[in-house]
Formats: sequence, structure tokens, C-alpha cells
Amino acid sequence: MPITPRFPPRRPRIIEVLVFPQVQVLDVTGPLQVFATANDVTGGTAAYAINVVSSAGGTVASSSGLGFVAGPLPLIDAPLDTLIVAGGPGVEAAAGDAALVAWVRGRALRARRFASVCTGAILLASSGVLDGRRAATHWSFCAELARRFPSVRVEPDPIFVHDGPAWTSAGVTAGIDLALALVEEDLGRAVALAVARYLVMFLKRPGGQAQFSATLALQDEGRFDKLHAWIAANLSHDLSLPVLADQAGMSERSFSRHYLEATGLTPARAIETLRVETARSLLLDSHLPVKRVAQRCGFGSEETMRRSFLRLLLVTPQEYRSRFGP
Repeated sequence: MPITPRFPPRRPRIIEVLVFPQVQVLDVTGPLQVFATANDVTGGTAAYAINVVSSAGGTVASSSGLGFVAGPLPLIDAPLDTLIVAGGPGVEAAAGDAALVAWVRGRALRARRFASVCTGAILLASSGVLDGRRAATHWSFCAELARRFPSVRVEPDPIFVHDGPAWTSAGVTAGIDLALALVEEDLGRAVALAVARYLVMFLKRPGGQAQFSATLALQDEGRFDKLHAWIAANLSHDLSLPVLADQAGMSERSFSRHYLEATGLTPARAIETLRVETARSLLLDSHLPVKRVAQRCGFGSEETMRRSFLRLLLVTPQEYRSRFGP
């Protein structure tokens, strides 16, 4: 059954996706499919008119060899709702094209909102439209983006960041999450969830979701997998070094040494990281008071959780929920 949009558009919103030689395929096709599916689930109301554009138009080869048929760059003052800049290995050459960078700036300022997927943030930043704003990109390029564009406030952890008209996402599949957030802003949560279900997504991730999970980051050759599963089920309990060592069947000294070698973290820092990750999920997916979240995650007090958030995420729990929560 078609879903009725919260705000049915009088006319289709024009979406332009900028591609260039050596663009990354999923950076383009992921968001495109989200908007196309939004058109389908709203009963053919054509909420979006989607255009793929490039400097010269015609066929543009992606980094995987698949070609996109793109239209030429529209005039700067042509009607536009949303500009999306894809990423990929070719972004450096694109950012070095002065005419293209000028077009991106003009179109972004013309649009109601503008966005980038993955390393597309480099092209947006080169145009100056991210100056003074928070932004995200693929985790492996965050340091580079921050170094080259010091006026951009790069956030290395979230899968996407929304700051005014600017929307920027982390790598590859995060572009789908960003596009779903844009659909939710336009047409409501019911439509966005219907699109996510149709695309058989495991869940619709909020922007504050980490680019990779703490549990995944702690995976080793399997030596401590059972311990990590036990920790996840007992975060609100005593997880001191003696308790962990006993659970692992080792002496405290041996456990500390082997755990650090396997995961790169001390047991105490690993527990803190796992507790912060769980707290983030509760702050985003529930309406529990911050004090109750701290208790559930085993922080002992709201202030202890606050210090951990500031140390690992550079924001307080309240700020995190305000920024990324529903």
C-alpha cells in the first residue's frame, strides 16, 4: 500500500547528483535508489526528479568500470532543491578543476540544501561551502580533510552530519543513511521507514551511529569473543580487572598483557568504549533519562558517563542526544 507523505510536494523536488571520472559507484547508486524508491512508496506522486550530471555530460566511467550516463552541468541559477556530490578516487582531480569547483559553490548556494557522500566532502570543502560547519567523511580521510580545510569542523565518528543546509556522510553505505534522512525530512518518518524496509535494510541508522562498532574494533583472532559477548550482557555489573580475568580464566597480569596484545586496548579502556557505545544507542533509540542510561551501562553515575563521552566523543551525553536524537 502506498504511503502518504507528511508534506506532499506540489511539484517534484529536483535532486542533482554530481559525478566525475573515477567516481565510486555506490556513492551514486545508493542515494539514487533511496529517492527512486521514495517515489514508488508514495504511490507514484513523483516526490523527486533525479538528475545525474557531470562536467562534460555523456558517459562517465566509475572506479569500478561501470559507466554512468550523465547530463551536462545545469546553469547556476536553474531550479534546484538538493545538490549531492559523490566521492571516489577521482575526487582529487575534480577538486582541482577550478570551473567545476566554482559550479559546485554556485549550485550549493542556490540549493535548499547540499550534501556529499564519502570523499565528496573534499569537493564541497574546496568550494568553501563547508567553512565554519561541521562535516563528516570516510574515517580514513577525516585527518586529511581537517588538515587541508582547517575552517571545516570535521567529526570523525558519525555516519552523517547535518549542519544547516549542509549534509555530509561517511563512506559508501552511509550515503544511503544520509539519503533516508533527507527523505524523512521531506516526507516524514513513515515514508523513510517504508523505503528502508523495501530496500531490506537491517535498520535505519541515525546520524550519530558510529562509523564502525566498538565490538567490531575489538575483534581479534577469536580469543576473547566469548568474553566480549559476556561483557555486552553484563555492562551494568562489576567489570573490574579481577572479574574480567576470572571470567577469562587467567591471572590478572596475564590477562592484561594478552588482552592488550589482542585488541590494542587495556581492559579498562575497552570497557569504557563498549559502555559509551551502548549508551549512545540508548540515547538515540529511547527516551530514558540520562541518569538511567548511565546506570544501565554501568557508569555508576551520570558524571562518570559525562567524562567518558567528553574523552571519547568530545561532547556530553546531553549534547549528543540533542544533536543526533529523534
